[in-house]
Amino acid sequence: QTILDQTTPYWQQRWIGTGVLFLVYIIRVWVISAYYIVTYSLGIYLLNLFLAFLQPKFDPAMEQMEEGADDEAALPTKNDDEFRPFIRRLPEFKFWYWGTRGIATAFLCTFFPIFDVPVFWPILVIYFLILFGLTMKQRIKHMIKYKYVPWNFGKKSYAKSGEK
Repeated sequence: QTILDQTTPYWQQRWIGTGVLFLVYIIRVWVISAYYIVTYSLGIYLLNLFLAFLQPKFDPAMEQMEEGADDEAALPTKNDDEFRPFIRRLPEFKFWYWGTRGIATAFLCTFFPIFDVPVFWPILVIYFLILFGLTMKQRIKHMIKYKYVPWNFGKKSYAKSGEK
């Protein structure tokens, strides 16, 4: 836990390491031409994590929001509502941690023949792409409807008075 806590500020290095691990995994699956069901399962798992990363912790679409302190962090639903920060359902560090752990687990599964279930991989690819497209379409519609953006890229930033 201490080592994980020390890596928290180094998000770029963490994601580069995860990307390298994922690339090694993909190369291994491609070279041995096997373990497609493990790769498909990993893709579904990473898609699930990604969707949780994009969702607000307190979803404005839910009609029954808890009263009290949790309600203060909800997204504004009207133009005259005050600004409330975007709080993710799955924070970036947990997204990285569980994603890396999933990739490492899938990589380990490629060393055991019991996980090499024979499947016709093009069907899995098509099904995954359809699933990805539909879920992202739904998530983007939700973002547009409730007027929130789950990332900081492209948002206005305001400088303190006297600074440019």
